[in-house]
Amino acid sequence: MKFINATVLLVIVFAATPVVNSAQSGRPPALTSATPDPISQKSVKDLFDEANGYIRDKAAEMEAKKIGFSEARLEQLKLEQRLLAAKYATIAGNRKDLATEDVYFAAMLNWIAENLDATIEMMQRYTTANDASAERIQTARSILAVSLAKRGKTAEAEAILTTYLGSEPKRLTEISRMNSELAKAYQKQSEFAKMATRATEAFSISKQLLANASSRARGLDEILDTGMLKFEAYRDLGQQDKADSAIEEMRASAVETQSTSFYYYATDTKIRYMIETGRKPAALAEYRGALASASKYFERADLRDDVVSRLKRRERHYSILGEPAPVLPKFDSWIGGPQRSLADLKGKVVLLDFWATWCGPCFEAFPHLREWQTEHADSGLVILGITRYYDAADGNAAGKAREIEMLKRFKAEHKLDYDIPVALGQESQIIYGATGLPTAVLIDRKGNVRYVATGTSPSRKDELRSTILRLLAEK
Repeated sequence: MKFINATVLLVIVFAATPVVNSAQSGRPPALTSATPDPISQKSVKDLFDEANGYIRDKAAEMEAKKIGFSEARLEQLKLEQRLLAAKYATIAGNRKDLATEDVYFAAMLNWIAENLDATIEMMQRYTTANDASAERIQTARSILAVSLAKRGKTAEAEAILTTYLGSEPKRLTEISRMNSELAKAYQKQSEFAKMATRATEAFSISKQLLANASSRARGLDEILDTGMLKFEAYRDLGQQDKADSAIEEMRASAVETQSTSFYYYATDTKIRYMIETGRKPAALAEYRGALASASKYFERADLRDDVVSRLKRRERHYSILGEPAPVLPKFDSWIGGPQRSLADLKGKVVLLDFWATWCGPCFEAFPHLREWQTEHADSGLVILGITRYYDAADGNAAGKAREIEMLKRFKAEHKLDYDIPVALGQESQIIYGATGLPTAVLIDRKGNVRYVATGTSPSRKDELRSTILRLLAEK
């Protein structure tokens, strides 16, 4: 789960990659028999440096042109980087008689390209070479352990980690990453006790990284990731006290670093967890306490106001979480099928997606909604894309007819294969605290609200998907 803002994203991509030359604009000169292929003249290290520096180069271009940076744009650049690395990895792999250092950089290209099998094969080859650099062997071991963990080969990854810890040099960032990926692998295998051990170690190291000012931005992101792994491990082990304690450790780190995003996320996680575990009155008391203590934890007015405003926007969500879903008012129109009430949908898992045609972030959710509709409709998932009149908000009959036709075309154009209820006013949005768009609400088979969140991001998509799967598994 990532929470860093656009400014920090630029800091991270500049810090994480070396400087490379900017891409040339215009049409390249035609190659002739006397003109060597420029790529063929580059060493494998040069190819790696170019791919590794791709995001930094593009971020520099965007900053120079004063183009806004965002998490979505970063994801696009990462995709472009992976494609470039895959191309260069293929070129490197086709070369004959690679030197030992070439094997290392070819493995790194495959690592960036997320080709795990090739990464594992080439890193194993490098770590057993007689003339390999001791420092790079350690980095190769760390990447090998992470790749094996991602492949679910935890025993092999554990063996590599043990070898790494018995060798020099050791880097906290690499040790944290190996522990973190092993924790994720154990989570997928439902081995929560082993997950807890590795997550606790990763979280401990992340706190050390956080104390280093030079790694503060990266440390914040890692401590959130590892802290959540530790919390989830104890949550899934049913050890409520330890799960609560993990969240409190995250909140303490947030206060120490004066990170309002981190503090809000940890507080929100704790409140939702308390509601999920049948402690609703205590959860609401926790919410009120967090509002009251903001001034104590954050002395700067802008930071305090940020925390308070974020939490207040969740007040309605907290009030309906764990409760029977509020009755939806009768809709003015219903596109896609006969109008149904939530009572009609008892026994189904219902996803209410509050959206609008003018809402850019709403469009980002469409591919996932289409995917979930296709994959899980037969298992009991029902998606309702709730919107309202905007052009015909005054209720004019002719205006409403035009807007309904526009919505029908929109539904077909974007292949939204689920029903779209259309409201005349904002009543349904107010009831569910969906005045910000998009807002997703999940209702379980018993008709209780189990999830509410506003906004969209890769991490939120993953959270929503995992919740859908969990609710579908409940009978």
